[in-house]
Amino acid sequence: MRPRQMQRADEQRCELAVMEYIKTPATSHQGNILCCTCGVPIPPNPANMCVSCLRTQVDISEGIPKQVSVHFCKQCERYLQPPGTWMQCALESRELLALCLKKLKSSMSKVRLIDAGFLWTEPHSKRIKVKLSIQKEVLNGAILQQVFVVEFIIQSQMCDDCHRVEAKDFWKAVVQVRQKTVHKKTFFYLEQLILKHKLHQNSLRIKEIHEGVDFYYGSKQHAQKMVDFLQCTVPCRSKASQRLISHDVHSNTYNYKSTFSMEIVPICKDNLVCLSPRLAQSLGNMGQVCVCIRVTSTIRLIDPNTLQIAEVDGSTYWRHPFSSLCNPRQMEEFIIMDLSIIRDQKLGAGAGLRSNKHTLAEVWVQKTSEMNTSQQYHCRTFLGHLLNIGDLVLGFDLANANINDEFLNKINPHHVPDVVLIKKSYDRSRRVTRRNWKLKQMDRDREGMETDDERQYQDFLEDLEEDEALRKNVNIYRDSSRLPVESDSEDDGAPRISLVEMLEDLSLSDATGGEGADMMTE
Repeated sequence: MRPRQMQRADEQRCELAVMEYIKTPATSHQGNILCCTCGVPIPPNPANMCVSCLRTQVDISEGIPKQVSVHFCKQCERYLQPPGTWMQCALESRELLALCLKKLKSSMSKVRLIDAGFLWTEPHSKRIKVKLSIQKEVLNGAILQQVFVVEFIIQSQMCDDCHRVEAKDFWKAVVQVRQKTVHKKTFFYLEQLILKHKLHQNSLRIKEIHEGVDFYYGSKQHAQKMVDFLQCTVPCRSKASQRLISHDVHSNTYNYKSTFSMEIVPICKDNLVCLSPRLAQSLGNMGQVCVCIRVTSTIRLIDPNTLQIAEVDGSTYWRHPFSSLCNPRQMEEFIIMDLSIIRDQKLGAGAGLRSNKHTLAEVWVQKTSEMNTSQQYHCRTFLGHLLNIGDLVLGFDLANANINDEFLNKINPHHVPDVVLIKKSYDRSRRVTRRNWKLKQMDRDREGMETDDERQYQDFLEDLEEDEALRKNVNIYRDSSRLPVESDSEDDGAPRISLVEMLEDLSLSDATGGEGADMMTE
């Protein structure tokens, strides 16, 4: 009995051993081989060579240039993408990386691009370094990956557009802006609007001539954009024409030069006008003799007898045109002898809006040139909120003026005022001294400059100081060259522009310092 139990126990041990052998998975160990070149043990691969020996035998970057030229236009800061496209790309941008890779596209047809990125270089070094990672199948199906650097050399080349700008005689479209008036206040205001919206950047040349400015463009689209802007900002009308320059009969292409003529209404701020009876009635039965207080997208008029205001747009003006009775050079200086404010002025039926910013007053005035006489004039004015007895004011003397106007000659002489006051007079030299701000101006060619331009420009600066609504559309910069002037003991009450409304005039030297500015301009 004893041997039989021992035999069964041995059988159970064998069964357990067989079960353990079946449960344990079979594992295989891959052996190493020796490199066929240097004899170093390596895992088996199709080439039977280690990585170091494989790289010495095969260069997968062969045929890819390590130095490539990239053309860059310094004037417009654009890069050339062959064959003839110029692109605006920032340093280390995705667009610049795509442009660089397109330069290598033909030489990388047999490899696979894995990764690409920029390596840092000095901005003024005229070098762009790109790190590339590529893969390629080599001996007997082995795949080899390699990392190398391609250096792109920036070479200066002027683009076709900048060539045309430098030539200054090549243009495809011109916008001729004209205003048949003596004063240039509207042009000064229009210049500031163009600078604020940066519409002068696409122009090839800006030429200032008598009664207007010409803008030359390299494409008709840019000229059309300027025309649309002018129609939205000032009351004007336009005409377009084009002239055939050349014609290719084989490709059926035409080359035209386009001309856009823009005529601005001949009315400026502080002009005295006489409306037609029909237009005055349509504007709320206001008086025919009015003063222009502002010219923006519309002509804003005020009746000095009733404070009634109205706005005339460009289309209305050209249907019912009117001209200026007197130009700013004919304004004379008066002194206020007596003043009384008119309260509760009642308007007739169908009257329009009244101005809330002005005060109606009756005044007795005398010319400063006739102080040795007893001649005085009585009139109404809309400047009652600004005037006091003894103040100086500028206005037009209609009683002694010789005016030939179609509508004014038909008005009853008793309804025409003797004097129309326009604005209060301040000491100009003191205002110029206290002025600590400035405006930017467009770079333009001047022809036939008039000696009166500087006085007209000072008039425009004074208008900005006096009219807050006008300077909302103008960028005013603080003049760091002007020292702050303490308030005078005898302040004449002249309006000023606060520092809150001024912008800082940043220059390249302010942003990078003197050395940085020199380095950027080299």
